[in-house]
Amino acid sequence: MLISNEFDVAQPIDRVWEFFGDIPGVAACLPGADLTEDLGNGAYGGTVGIRMGPVKLEFAGKATIVERDDATKRMLIDASGADLKGRGQAAMTVTAVLTGKGSGTTVRMDQDIQLSGAAAQYGRGMISDVTKVLMGQFADNAQRRIGALQRGESVDDLSAKPASGLSIGLQAMRMALMRVFRRFFLPYQPNPS
Repeated sequence: MLISNEFDVAQPIDRVWEFFGDIPGVAACLPGADLTEDLGNGAYGGTVGIRMGPVKLEFAGKATIVERDDATKRMLIDASGADLKGRGQAAMTVTAVLTGKGSGTTVRMDQDIQLSGAAAQYGRGMISDVTKVLMGQFADNAQRRIGALQRGESVDDLSAKPASGLSIGLQAMRMALMRVFRRFFLPYQPNPS
């Protein structure tokens, strides 16, 4: 399934692109992610933990930077992993493209996700909502980290908190309810004449 997210960062495009080159720093901004080793040649090992409803999934795997184009500010990453309890597998291709927006930057991330096992039981809407919540948290964390680096401050205390199942679940449920509300109630608004 293809999920696209877009967010703005207040810093200029060259500074944000430089930040995206620091993979340990980027991983520190993603809730639930833990980069455990640099495997060389743009490959990294680590874990990603997420709680979706009553199911807690923790994937161990590898992410590899397949392409990094400085001219177009485009990065392609392949990642795959298996749940530590053997309940499924995940594979994802992420394409990140940065574009200038005034004095800031717009980051577009397209994620092509394939799931099997326990995670695959959730519908596209739920997975899309959880991904949007995580990308929103990632964007906030990245903004703080880039700003701290720009000011010469320590970033040791700016690592993302673990992905909270309750918080993510509540936000995703709110998004799902809004989607249902828009689908069923907004078409029946009276037409003012």
